[in-house]
Amino acid sequence: MAKSIFSKISPSIFTKEAKTPHSATNDEKLLIDICNLSHPETIVKLDSREIGLTSEEAEQRLEEYGRNELAHTKQIGIFQDIFNRCKSPLVIQLLLIALISGFMGDIISALVVGCMIVLSVGLSFILDRRSTSAVEALGKRVQSHANVLRDSKEVEIPISEVVPGDIILLQAGSIIPADIRLLTVKDFFVSQSVLTGESLPIEKKSDPQQLSNSFIFELNNACFQGSNVLSGTARGIVVNTGIHTYFGSISERLVESRPKTSFDIGVKDFTWLMIRFMMVMVFTVFMIIGITKGDWLEALLFGISIAVGLTPEMLPMIVTVNLAKGALAMSKKKVIVKHLSSIQNFGAIDILCTDKTGTLTQDKVVLEKHVDITGKISQDVLLYGYLNSFYQTGLKNLIDRAVINHVELDVGLKCSLVDELPFDFQRRRMSVAVEYEGDHVLICKGAVEEIYSVCNFYQVDDEVYPLIQMIHDDLYEEVEDLNNLGYRVLAIAYREFPQTTTTFTVADESNMILLGYIAFFDPPKDSAAQAIASLQNVGVKVKILTGDNALVTKKVCSDVGLHIDRLVTGNELINLSDAEFAKLIQEANVFAKLSPIQKEKVINTLRQQGHVVGYMGDGINDSPSLRAADVGISVDSGADVAKESADIVLLEKNLLVLEDGIKEGRKVFANIIKYIRMGASSNFGNMFSVIGASILIPFLPMKPIQILLNNLLYDFSQTGIPTDNVDAELVEKPLKWNIANIKRFMLFIGPISSIFDYATFALMWFVFKSSEFLNPMITVGEKAYRQDIFQTGWFVESLLTQTLIVHIIRTRKVPFFGSMASLPMTLTTIFIMAVGAWLPYSPLASTFGFVPLPAIYWLWIAGFLISYSILAHFIKTWFFKRYGVH
Repeated sequence: MAKSIFSKISPSIFTKEAKTPHSATNDEKLLIDICNLSHPETIVKLDSREIGLTSEEAEQRLEEYGRNELAHTKQIGIFQDIFNRCKSPLVIQLLLIALISGFMGDIISALVVGCMIVLSVGLSFILDRRSTSAVEALGKRVQSHANVLRDSKEVEIPISEVVPGDIILLQAGSIIPADIRLLTVKDFFVSQSVLTGESLPIEKKSDPQQLSNSFIFELNNACFQGSNVLSGTARGIVVNTGIHTYFGSISERLVESRPKTSFDIGVKDFTWLMIRFMMVMVFTVFMIIGITKGDWLEALLFGISIAVGLTPEMLPMIVTVNLAKGALAMSKKKVIVKHLSSIQNFGAIDILCTDKTGTLTQDKVVLEKHVDITGKISQDVLLYGYLNSFYQTGLKNLIDRAVINHVELDVGLKCSLVDELPFDFQRRRMSVAVEYEGDHVLICKGAVEEIYSVCNFYQVDDEVYPLIQMIHDDLYEEVEDLNNLGYRVLAIAYREFPQTTTTFTVADESNMILLGYIAFFDPPKDSAAQAIASLQNVGVKVKILTGDNALVTKKVCSDVGLHIDRLVTGNELINLSDAEFAKLIQEANVFAKLSPIQKEKVINTLRQQGHVVGYMGDGINDSPSLRAADVGISVDSGADVAKESADIVLLEKNLLVLEDGIKEGRKVFANIIKYIRMGASSNFGNMFSVIGASILIPFLPMKPIQILLNNLLYDFSQTGIPTDNVDAELVEKPLKWNIANIKRFMLFIGPISSIFDYATFALMWFVFKSSEFLNPMITVGEKAYRQDIFQTGWFVESLLTQTLIVHIIRTRKVPFFGSMASLPMTLTTIFIMAVGAWLPYSPLASTFGFVPLPAIYWLWIAGFLISYSILAHFIKTWFFKRYGVH
């Protein structure tokens, strides 16, 4: 395992701590410690030199600290993947049933159950197999080579060979190869948006600083692996490499197994509910048949058939087809669903946590305001700001590009460049001198305080006034107002010179006229406000989790129409107890200056409180949160690692598809629940009937092969469920797994079918004389009854009632009149009911032990079906009013 430089440099200063939101890690503490030192002290502390390491030293450190690589996920093979899927309780149960059936000589039953296993495991494997290594995507963000000093010379080496103590050379376009302490800088700006969520460029310096808290991104003399250089040059020394970098700590979290989602837990709980129920029922039926009939082998075969009938073997297939249908529907809206189960989780979320930069905002800097010192829009400020950015000859940073892109001005015929004074960190401003309207005008743009220091005048409209100290504070109010609104503000000043002045120096930046301010911002996406409003309308609370500062976050919330209940910063979360933390995240809906670990803890705590949580983000810093959430959502502009860590990727900038996705997820869940409710209740009713029949009837109420056939036809009738229509009111609020409610539904609705099963028993026994003996077929000690007509009659009634019941329970409305099922579902129902009615008269009748039924039987069954539908509808309506739909 790679060794941290911390263990060598300062073992007596720090002790190993857990990576929690409450404290910095040891590697982060080391970086903070190094950044507090002076330039010479830093070189000594890291046992390096100004001219860099020697090749021998570098090789020794590479051996000691390990390669500068991230943690890797171990990819499992195809067979291991299939084996893991076969370890689910449902599949194990089916495998046991198939093996016992085969051992007992019931080959047909074994083959039927085996086909069910192959279809459910195979289909889920094919649809769910993805190459989703988030860590490999992390590596894509890092360039393959870095420029370092080795043996007193600048050389290019593979980034994996960078070691602590290396002197790194950086320039515009470089990606930072490790966590480094800057030694010298010149006009050095970096982008940390993928790590922190801050969309604006960050100025970096080389001076030592004192930082005692744990938020390392406040270090302005450090750069972090994965960020990139926008402009300028710098020289730095490597402090941490590989998994000991901030970037590497994220990669370590990504190789951990994903937590179980709401969907996974719900399916598992239902599966175990049915397994426990099946075990009790099978044992009960086995004992009753064995004791009352005296044939224990027959009792075992019948018990196995009951086990198959009670097993929701179609659940994996119904779930997978439902999810695949939802994924296909979302793909038509330019949404990629990487993990099928995330569709249902999408519909179940009641809280959506979202990053700000790049998700709600466009992740770009735009010029939003150009005002004079009184706050009025000023075209002069825009023109002079444009001339300054247009004519500066250095590398144009994001600010310059934002000004130039804001408006297209034809200045070529009116102006020409005379001279320029480049930006530097001491002055924190830059100036250009242009020939304009007969004068040479020195136009200065920079930090407000620095511009103020060189101005003796200010201009309002066309009038120029002395800038005396007494009104200085009044003029600064406009700047404070813009800052409080979350803007980044620069000031514009100018001074006119005669045309004879052609060379300018920093000394000429004096006695200038303050003209006004230009304000920049990362604007929200066009669809963000409408998307948030639509999410709230469908019962989803939105919480903002960002690494950006509070002022900018407030501005974005205002722009997208999100009311701030309470805003909390990352520093406020430090050192809170678990109870205080949990209480605070319930009360607040906006969080600023959060670290990735804090974001992840917010999500985990919300999930522990019973919420189904979605997270939307686009940066490297969002990756742990994307994995921790029930459903992770990334956007079109996201970093590779964010897209790989997400479950769902939005390919277009339109956030309105969030509402579509949530509704689609709720439709999928509603249809899955239809199958579960119907299967659980009808199976419970059937087995309740079997127990009674086993006690009351002197023969098997249905042959084992008939039970398997009944189950097979019934399962086929449910294949139309994924296509079914869903009532609009069912998708108006989040839908979650409620196993207790499913159990109650099974107990209330299941016995209704048993009422009509017992009515059928009576019909077949007393009306159609199943109680009569078949003479002269009398064996010693036994009586041969007319059991074929009894078994045929119950087979048909059982199949018709349980096939019809889905149309009753699929809606809260009056079935067939208030809400219609989809055409495919209606057709499958009609087809299976027709097959059930045809079988007793078909050439296959003798194969399955059926006999023709009298015509009068169908009048009785029609009455049973109508009565059953009416009674089930009224009980269902009462149940939903008392216990709710979900």
